[in-house]
Amino acid sequence: MKPCNNSNSLIFDLEEDKFKDECGVFGVFSNGSIEAAPLTYYGLYAIQHRGQESAGIVVSDGEQLKIHKSMGLVSEVFNEEIINNLKGYSAIGHVRYSTTGSSNQINAQPILGKYKLGSIAIAHNGNLVNAEVIRGLLEDGGVIFQTSIDSEVLLNLIARGAKKGIKNAVVDAIQAVKGSYAIVILTEHSLIGVRDPNGIRPLCIGKINDSYILASESCALDAVSAEFVRDVQPGEIVIINKDGIESVNFSEKTKCETCSFEYIYFARPDSTIDNINVYNSRVKTGRKLFEECPVDADVVIGVPDSGIPAAVGYAEASGIPYGIGFIKNKYVGRTFIAPSQEMRERAVSVKLNPLKVNVEGKRVVIVDDSIVRGTTSKRLVEILKKAGATEVHFRVSSPVVKYPCYFGIDTPYRSELVGAKSSVEEIRDYIGADSLGYISIEGLLEALGKDKGFCLGCFTGVYPVSAPMETAKDHLE
Repeated sequence: MKPCNNSNSLIFDLEEDKFKDECGVFGVFSNGSIEAAPLTYYGLYAIQHRGQESAGIVVSDGEQLKIHKSMGLVSEVFNEEIINNLKGYSAIGHVRYSTTGSSNQINAQPILGKYKLGSIAIAHNGNLVNAEVIRGLLEDGGVIFQTSIDSEVLLNLIARGAKKGIKNAVVDAIQAVKGSYAIVILTEHSLIGVRDPNGIRPLCIGKINDSYILASESCALDAVSAEFVRDVQPGEIVIINKDGIESVNFSEKTKCETCSFEYIYFARPDSTIDNINVYNSRVKTGRKLFEECPVDADVVIGVPDSGIPAAVGYAEASGIPYGIGFIKNKYVGRTFIAPSQEMRERAVSVKLNPLKVNVEGKRVVIVDDSIVRGTTSKRLVEILKKAGATEVHFRVSSPVVKYPCYFGIDTPYRSELVGAKSSVEEIRDYIGADSLGYISIEGLLEALGKDKGFCLGCFTGVYPVSAPMETAKDHLE
């Protein structure tokens, strides 16, 4: 529960106890056979889960770039008239949850600018850990910034190298930055995609006839009936224009270390990232979770939505029946108003109501994907016990979150992470569960597949790129 100071406070957010999604990017290049804006609109719809603060699309008609962006969901930012006015055969789009720069329209992406070669737009998912240093150097040289986001730093670096041509300008700019990034760039005549040397953030390539698509997740390709071609490799730049697709490897030391939370929570279950299907990976973690943390119970339930596949896996491995434990109200936003103190006490049931017939008089295993602060977990246990569950055993399909993420996820400070300051037993006591079990790091890696690397920084404190000191997301302002 969020603290309430008055009767109109926004008081319950089911996602409050989760890491917040970063951003999602989408791009299309067509030789004239497809209108790009409608396609980008549908692509952004498919990756809306990656960011709900703002949305934007830039289109190119081969002569000029045109932009529309605003605060809100894709469905709120765009309508038929706006889409019809965005004429062009190539485009990039972005959905944002702010990880650097505060949440306002100035910081919405894509960012569009003019430079020596014409116009250029950029959209970025991730976090540049040395953006502040580069920004300071550019400002010392007289560069004026319009926003407080790290994507504009990259845009300025590309513009400075324009005399070398767009390909070399992008290569040089990318080699100057460190951190995590999946980037789409649009000029009048080309679409460019870039993925960081560690592959922390996902980016894939699709195709519709002779048109190419770039997207954060493969589910966006499915949404526009595109064929999956491949993932952009770590340390790769792909340049798409009328001549086809060109690949440039800008980093020699590459190692695929995809963010493990993409599989645990962020990505849509119907996506496949770096040859690992997200849904299957979650079911496997559920099975492994039972191996490591078994318990006798009557029913296994999952917390909607991302906890459900792991609950299915736990039920399969244990032989305990899987049941629907909560009904989620699809029509309640992320937060909602409770007009009185009495209603505040009941607020969680408006968004997530227990299916009493499935839990009453039963020993319940509840599976969630993660515990960040512990506040929501505590409420869920209370709700289940109030609905008549005789025992509530909490199981978590990720290891204990002990450290913040610095690579494009809006995470609390370490002091706010319950796993950083409390033992598993102390967390169990705080949330009121009869037992609490987390999957181990080794178990998670076994479920995901040990033949590739993963970023596990939020569990181990060891990051693929040296991490900065903790800073607020508006530190560039």
